[in-house]
Amino acid sequence: KSIVLGIGNSILGDDGVGFRVIEALESAPPPGDITLTACDVSGLAILDLIVNYDQAVLVDAIQTVGGVPGTVYRLELADFNTAKHTVSPHDMDFPSALELGRKLHLKIPSRISIVAIEIPDNYTFSHNLSAPVQAAVPQAVKLVRELLTESHDWQ
Repeated sequence: KSIVLGIGNSILGDDGVGFRVIEALESAPPPGDITLTACDVSGLAILDLIVNYDQAVLVDAIQTVGGVPGTVYRLELADFNTAKHTVSPHDMDFPSALELGRKLHLKIPSRISIVAIEIPDNYTFSHNLSAPVQAAVPQAVKLVRELLTESHDWQ
């Protein structure tokens, strides 16, 4: 049982790319027991959404130093061990939320992957994606499908 979460803000232009990936997947759903969800949450709220799934794929926008807009990255949780960012001072970053979930003995997915799409801007109000980010959506969809079908030795 898997979940794909498209994370972002649909009114902040490129920050809504996760929503667009979910829309593309909904138009041709992957086979299997897969839940497709678009959401504008972080930290503990993501934890609530992924509990009781075997696999989770998070799709979100990212901005890196020197990153090229439209680049699609395949990331794992270990890539975020030094990243600390939350939307609210009352929330926590995702790795900390997962750690709390494990301490509370929640059923956390044994496989969590992140598909991140490099964006140039996440502050412009718009319902549209920039050209390079829009062009990256099919590649991100393909990567999500690959992650859902890969065989893993899950712990």
